Amino acid sequence: MKSAFKSGLLALAVIALPAVASAHPAIGEAAGFSHGFAHPISGLDHVLAMVMVGVFAFQLGGRATWLVPATFVLVMALGGALGIAGINVPFVEIGIALSVVVLGAIVALNVKAPLAVALGIVGLFAVFHGHAHGTEMPENAAGAAYAAGFMIATALLHAAGLALGYVISRAGERQGVFVTRAAGGIATVAGVGILAGLI
Repeated sequence: MKSAFKSGLLALAVIALPAVASAHPAIGEAAGFSHGFAHPISGLDHVLAMVMVGVFAFQLGGRATWLVPATFVLVMALGGALGIAGINVPFVEIGIALSVVVLGAIVALNVKAPLAVALGIVGLFAVFHGHAHGTEMPENAAGAAYAAGFMIATALLHAAGLALGYVISRAGERQGVFVTRAAGGIATVAGVGILAGLI
């Protein structure tokens, strides 16, 4: 479990490293990185969905611990490229809100989905999140640096979710189940509020 977790974080770091390195030479690139990094953590919908992906990955265990977050980040980057290129993806905002609802419910119910199904679910929602990041890129931001920023911020939120799952698991079986259901339930309710335009 620990080796898989470390491997997953290492894989995410390696994926993002080339773009991170390019974020330093020019002011535009540095600004692009900071804008990209801030985007996922500036919206409740993105934060909740990313953390729930991490908790979901922890609940599944094994290879899913790193494959689920890595898949989300990679597919999200593709969605971001679509957004930057101006290619339309329908129902982006609805898809993002639904991701919070669905991922929160999956965590609350401790759904043990097969790995392929889990990857499909997170991959689908990653397209919406990535597209939103891409379409909201500032005009003066460097694309690669901006992408590196939102990829790293997302990976860190996934890591927070994995850490949350670990902490919850250490609380004991009864308390852990209660806290997990509460966390997933809160995310689901918040997602419904976002979907209804109340949050």
